[in-house]
Amino acid sequence: MNETVKSLTTRKSCNSYQDKHVDKALIEEIVAAGLNAPSGMNMQTPRFVVVSDDETVKKLSKMNADVAGMPFDPFYGAKDVIIVLAKKEATYVYDGSLAMGNLMNAAWSMGVDSRWIHRAKEIFESEEGKALLKQWGVEEDVEGIGFCILGYAKTEKEKTEIKPGRVYYV
Repeated sequence: MNETVKSLTTRKSCNSYQDKHVDKALIEEIVAAGLNAPSGMNMQTPRFVVVSDDETVKKLSKMNADVAGMPFDPFYGAKDVIIVLAKKEATYVYDGSLAMGNLMNAAWSMGVDSRWIHRAKEIFESEEGKALLKQWGVEEDVEGIGFCILGYAKTEKEKTEIKPGRVYYV
């Protein structure tokens, strides 16, 4: 089997992370994959904020938990986060979604576990979220697409069974 297809078909989400950061060079490669995701009309609307600062990751996780009403860490202990935002033009939501997919698949191919965490839209529409964006230098009109949490699994997780009956050949 082709290595790319093998990586795409074996990837799984992680919900329990080791207390260990991902090496910066690996994160840079993962981000490069996100930057190279397809985008409608080549508008390249996705923007990325890479967060490895422990306090900021905790703050973002708490904000996320508050939006969702979750009594637990929605980042599952992950130490690194790539926030995917998209400039509000053209097909930005789809572009950001493709970028998220590229980030997670690239991470998996390099031995890094990941998971897509929602609620970025709500967080970065809030006054606190807007203030963070401004503090980080993100001044464009963007929408939060998702949080790509990164790290190394505490335990191996079995791959989810693929549901049958989802493909139609004509």
